[in-house]
Amino acid sequence: MRSLALCALVVAGSLWGAPVAVGNPVGCLALGGVVQNGGVCQVRDSQPSYTMDVTFPLGYPDSQAVIDYLGQTKAGFLNLAQTPGSPNLPYEMDVTGESFASAQTRSLVLTLFQAVGSAHPSTWYKSFTYDLGRARPVTFETMFSPDAAPLDAIFPIVSRDLETRTGLSVLPGDGRDPANYQNFAITDDAVIFFFGRAEMLPSYADAVSVSVPRDAIPPLQL
Repeated sequence: MRSLALCALVVAGSLWGAPVAVGNPVGCLALGGVVQNGGVCQVRDSQPSYTMDVTFPLGYPDSQAVIDYLGQTKAGFLNLAQTPGSPNLPYEMDVTGESFASAQTRSLVLTLFQAVGSAHPSTWYKSFTYDLGRARPVTFETMFSPDAAPLDAIFPIVSRDLETRTGLSVLPGDGRDPANYQNFAITDDAVIFFFGRAEMLPSYADAVSVSVPRDAIPPLQL
């Protein structure tokens, strides 16, 4: 099974400070998984037509949103793998999860890898961030005040970082498109943005993340 170096699993309590209660073990079971020590959900399945390995920490405040997303992703993958006549079997899906925290928020970032018969596998991210004080999810659109123009500050930082590390330039149309900044995690010092393959750079580049210092961007609305 492919091991994703992009996103190592971090047990929720280690980054979230005080130990947290195991979140939604029923949801883990509904995915066909088992709850491991430390509150980690693991879903493994291996058949002639596919392999699947999903591992993520429980304890995220809005756990049902995570379970719903993974349930839909799993169903879509199995539908492809089990369709008669699917080419280039077996297919593969791997998912890992990483937890982040600030004083006001909790974030969970999933890294997803799929090889489903096409010439190139797909790697992408799905993030969830929750405002503890307001008891609601945080999106890129709600993270800043409406008149903040956050990409004026974020895009140059992201562009410099990616060009330095990869030698590839980010097109302004991509770098200023809010749709490319929907997957992020918040810490006390930074907002970390995650870009899947072909989301910000050409498809031959790897999925990447960029840490943007909070003191270099408009204040967060938290």
